[in-house]
Amino acid sequence: MSVNASLTETLAGFAEASDYESLPPEVIAATKQRVLDTIGVALAGSNAPGCDGARKTILAEGATGTSTIWASGERVGSRGAAFVNGMHAAALDYDSVYERGSVHPDIVTIPAAWAIAEQTGADGKAFLTAVAIGNEIACRLGAANLHNKGWFYTSVHAVFGAAAASAKLLGLGAQGITDALGLALSSAGGTQQALVEKSLAKRAQSGFAAEAGLFAAQLAAAGISGPREAIEGKFGFHKLYGEGDPEILIDKIGQHYESLEVAIKKYPSCTANHVPIDLLIDTAVDHDLEPDKIDSIEISLSPFADQLVGAAFDPSENPQVAAQFSIHYSAASALLRRRLGIAEIQNEAVFDSRVAAFIPKVSVAIDTDNKGKFAPAGIAIRTASGDTLTRRLDNVPGTLANPLSDEQVAAKFRNCAAFGLNPRNETAADALAAALGNIDARNSLDGILDGR
Repeated sequence: MSVNASLTETLAGFAEASDYESLPPEVIAATKQRVLDTIGVALAGSNAPGCDGARKTILAEGATGTSTIWASGERVGSRGAAFVNGMHAAALDYDSVYERGSVHPDIVTIPAAWAIAEQTGADGKAFLTAVAIGNEIACRLGAANLHNKGWFYTSVHAVFGAAAASAKLLGLGAQGITDALGLALSSAGGTQQALVEKSLAKRAQSGFAAEAGLFAAQLAAAGISGPREAIEGKFGFHKLYGEGDPEILIDKIGQHYESLEVAIKKYPSCTANHVPIDLLIDTAVDHDLEPDKIDSIEISLSPFADQLVGAAFDPSENPQVAAQFSIHYSAASALLRRRLGIAEIQNEAVFDSRVAAFIPKVSVAIDTDNKGKFAPAGIAIRTASGDTLTRRLDNVPGTLANPLSDEQVAAKFRNCAAFGLNPRNETAADALAAALGNIDARNSLDGILDGR
């Protein structure tokens, strides 16, 4: 790597130099686990509102190809498969998240890398290497940005991760990967407005990024050049999209892996809801709290979390998205049902009359001294007997500081596989999980989605 290398070239050099053997075992293990998790949440989300429409739109083009739509098994072109799988994986907001950078890298890099791996016949080790590289770049870009003007960080950063992963699988060297990253700059986009308005566009943005990153790499492979200073140039990413810290972006790259901080989600809901959900369920179970014995609930959130989930609950337009981004709905489900899983974000559950009656008991207190994003958070439950039950948690479930067990991850995958376009029973789900768990021993990705 040249001492005069641009930031973009430095990222490309890291991608070129990395291989399966050079990646730490814990990075490989975490990447495999999140591939399993991402495919699981994509299966579950495949028939969520908007998702099957997207699949049918791609199929209507009549394009044939070698890349698989995970939930249906249909083969389409690589770009179409990356888009659909990326959208399916985002749909239930159940996918993994890198808290520091507010990036969900896996739902962009994995669909892109899977599609290219099928197209090129890459083996499992090459696929995992590409995903690990792409995720590291996406996470570092998110961590390095110092101010967010309103971009949706998952798509605006992970498009570069998808480009790097795809370029690696296409066998491009450092210059080709630099070109792919430079071309990705022209497609970097995504807005929080889709989230604020609870529109279905929110779940499409990861698909757009997966498709764009993959296509950028394909264009680079065809000899189309991209800017070498895509990140720091006069009109580069940091100038146009938000100030970034170059040191955070490339410090100890290839030695320290930020992507190890990516958390597997415990609930199909915005991460800002997870700590309160955990606290409320645990308190309800520990004290055997019946809903009619609860007078009020106050939830303490950071300003960042409140911005995402603190608004009044209004399920009238898009019930599922509204539920996923509402702390009021999350609290009601946690205390009424003592759970929040896939079944609890279906329309029947969202419009449950008990939820509507319970929500007025829930209030939000914004902790202006809380500089965190999703944690810490706290709850205070006032009971009919006059007691106040308080709890606080400093770490989001699924993070390194508060990890899910292997059993919890496996149970989540089985639950996810039971939903979607082609629900799987437990035996079929376990066969698919076993095939994915052995992916680095495969000569190709063929047959994995069939559980063989």
